Amino acid sequence: MTAPHAPLNSQTVLVTGAGGFIGSHLVEALVAQGAQVRAMVRYNGRNDWGSLERLPRETLAAISVMPGDITDPFFVRRAVSGCQTVFHLAALIGIPYSYMAPQHYVAVNVQGALNVLEACREACQTGAPVKLIQTSTSETYGTALYTPIDEAHPLQGQSPYSATKIAADKLVESYVRSFDLPATILRPFNTFGPRQSARAIIPTIIAQALADEGPIRVGSLDPVRDFLFVEDTVRGFLAAALCERNIGEVVHIGTGQARSIGETLTLILKRLNCPDRPVQTEAARVRPANSEVEVLLCNPAKAKALMGWTPQTSFEDGLQRVIDAMAADRPRDKAHLYTV
Repeated sequence: MTAPHAPLNSQTVLVTGAGGFIGSHLVEALVAQGAQVRAMVRYNGRNDWGSLERLPRETLAAISVMPGDITDPFFVRRAVSGCQTVFHLAALIGIPYSYMAPQHYVAVNVQGALNVLEACREACQTGAPVKLIQTSTSETYGTALYTPIDEAHPLQGQSPYSATKIAADKLVESYVRSFDLPATILRPFNTFGPRQSARAIIPTIIAQALADEGPIRVGSLDPVRDFLFVEDTVRGFLAAALCERNIGEVVHIGTGQARSIGETLTLILKRLNCPDRPVQTEAARVRPANSEVEVLLCNPAKAKALMGWTPQTSFEDGLQRVIDAMAADRPRDKAHLYTV
C-alpha cells in the first residue's frame, strides 16, 4: 500500500472543491506531478465544472471528474475510497453571503468536513492509509491580537463563515487525537491569482478598472491583508502532502508582508495607467460592525521549518499576471455589479 507521503506520481489523490479557484490550480499542478487525480465538483444540471473548464484539454483528459455534493456522505465515501491523499478544499467561502445563509455554511463547511473525515477514517481502518490536507483560512483569527500571526494565535469567529471554518478545523483536530487520523490543517492567508472570482477584492478592482464604467466601487480601504499568489499556495499544498512531520499540525502559508486594500487599489490603478480614476465607497460592500477583520499578517516560519516551503512570487509580479490574464480573457459585463 502506498504510504501517504509517497511521491505524488505513485498516488491516487482526491481534490474536493476542484472546480474552485485554488482547487483548479491544485488539480493542474497535481497532473503535472504525475498523480492520478479525482476532481470532485458540485453537481449541477448544466454539467458545469467551474474553473476546471478553463484548464487545457490535455489536463482535463488526465483527470477523473466526480460531480456530486460534499454534504452527501455516501458520495464522499466513494470519492475517497482508494485514494492515498485527500485535499479538502470544498467550502462556501463568500463572507458576505455567510451573513445571509449561515445554515448553508454549516451544512457545507462543517457537515462536509465531517463527511470527509469519516470517509478517511473508514479507509484507514481497512488498512488503506489516507492523508488528509484540510484547507483552513486566516479568517479564523479575526482581527489580529498581535502580528505577525503565528499558529498559536487565538481563534475568533468574526463572521458565520469563519465560525464554520473554525468548527471544521476543530473536527480535524479531534479526529487526529481520537482516531490517529493522519491529517494536517493548512491555513493559507489571502490567496490571489488568475481564475479567482470577481467577488474577491483584487479581481473586482481590476474588472472595474478594465471596464472603464465610472468610479471604482469598493468597501473599506483600511483592512490590511497578506496576499499570497496562487502558485505559492499550491506549492504549499504539495509540500504539506509530502511532509512526514506535519501530522496533527496547523501550518500557515503566507508571505509575512501585508498591505492595505487602499494601497492595493492604488497599485492596481497605477499598473493599469488610470491612477486618477475616482473611487467610491459603497455601504453594501462594507462588512457589518464588529465583523470586519482589520489586519491579517502571516508568520510563515513554521511552514519553512516543517515543510521547507517559502513563497516564490512577489506581490507585484503576481498582480501583473492577474491583470494580464483578466485583460486577455475575463468578461467584464458585470464589473460594477456587487454580488454577495
